[in-house]
Amino acid sequence: MRRLGILACCIAVTSVALLAVQSPSGAPPGAVLYEGARLISGDGSAAIERSAFIVQNGTFIGVGRQGDLKPPPGAARIDLAGKTAMPAMIDVHTHLGYRTGASFRAENFTSETLADELNRFASFGIAAVASAGTDRGDLTFRLRDDPHSPVLVRTAWRGLAPPDAGPSPPMRDAAYGVSTDQEARADVRELAARHVDFVKIWVDDRNGAVPKLSPALYRAIIDEAHAHNLRVFAHIATLADAKDLLRSGVDGFLHPVRDRDVDDELLALLRERPAVFFALTLFAPRLATYASAPAWLDEARRRGTVSADEVARIGESLKGRTPDALASARQEWDRIARNVTRLNAAGVRLALGTDVGGASAGGLFGWTEHIELEHMVAAGLTPAQAIVAATRTPADILRLDRLGTIAAGKRADFIVLDANPLENMANTRRIARVYLAGKEIKDTKGTKDTKGMKED
Repeated sequence: MRRLGILACCIAVTSVALLAVQSPSGAPPGAVLYEGARLISGDGSAAIERSAFIVQNGTFIGVGRQGDLKPPPGAARIDLAGKTAMPAMIDVHTHLGYRTGASFRAENFTSETLADELNRFASFGIAAVASAGTDRGDLTFRLRDDPHSPVLVRTAWRGLAPPDAGPSPPMRDAAYGVSTDQEARADVRELAARHVDFVKIWVDDRNGAVPKLSPALYRAIIDEAHAHNLRVFAHIATLADAKDLLRSGVDGFLHPVRDRDVDDELLALLRERPAVFFALTLFAPRLATYASAPAWLDEARRRGTVSADEVARIGESLKGRTPDALASARQEWDRIARNVTRLNAAGVRLALGTDVGGASAGGLFGWTEHIELEHMVAAGLTPAQAIVAATRTPADILRLDRLGTIAAGKRADFIVLDANPLENMANTRRIARVYLAGKEIKDTKGTKDTKGMKED
């Protein structure tokens, strides 16, 4: 098999050092009854205003209204009156391992970097992430297979693109460079042998700067992937490419259409393929519309679980934009928002994807996902729809059957909030506590607000 300049990752990963987790204070091992919170289940149903749910051994064993559930003998009780509980989120489009503070380099791809990123995801209530085709060595496979990691990892390992034409530097050499049908099929067979969770392809010429993966090659990739029971997710930009990829059997898109308005032909193709999804990945195009730093960036600076250097770098990047550049960015954003609105109205599956860790979305791991919820609402989704797109839908896409909703039998991944996100999407950032697999994620930097929470 061909090997393309992959950085050796020599540090063994057997168990990364993730944020401390613990049982609720004073609670015996076993069941815990949480009661009184407004409960947003993540399935699109109406919130339960005074809810109760029972967690035992990391699993929801009962969910309902306060007073209707009978907890097991000896269960601890936690009063969540005045709070809101929602499922932990899932991001289907990330790039792990390249960012340390404001540094963005291939040499950063180490177990320490990955552990730090997963810590940040966990502290903000991100239960699972998918690494989209820019991995190096075996580190993400080891993380995926680590039963002790509260943040689940799924991976495409190495994506496929023309030589030196896939993801942006410094990630570019991580992808397979394919020029022939034989190379493409051989690389897919290697991915299948490594048991990747999906196949990633880049179909984008970066505004004419690089060659685009040809239809002949992506059809060979899709055909070979499907022969090995693997799905193919595509990075795209154009309406024409989205249509041809749908005709060729692609299984999902990791960006929305950006160059033109969605038309009836695309919607007809999508009706024939109801399982196909779009990860919205709105963070970068929305960020490009700001003439000055948004309020959420200053809010991020004040928190201890985001990189202060990265906050400063993003702030600097927003300075000095010309009126023409801002006008062009806003025109593109308006088009993307129209497309999201139309896809949503047509019932197309929409999912949380941020591109965090990549070249355009920066490195605010965990924080970016919460900002993306606001972007989804700005693009036309209701808050309830945005929450479904960040919880149940990505769980379905990544085949994480026990994640995505607060329901009996699901893994107990949930966020306790100090305010109602159905009234204001920014309220998902008012985090009181995070629980993954039933254990509280202890934010060692002390950014959680637990005022008003009572434990019995």
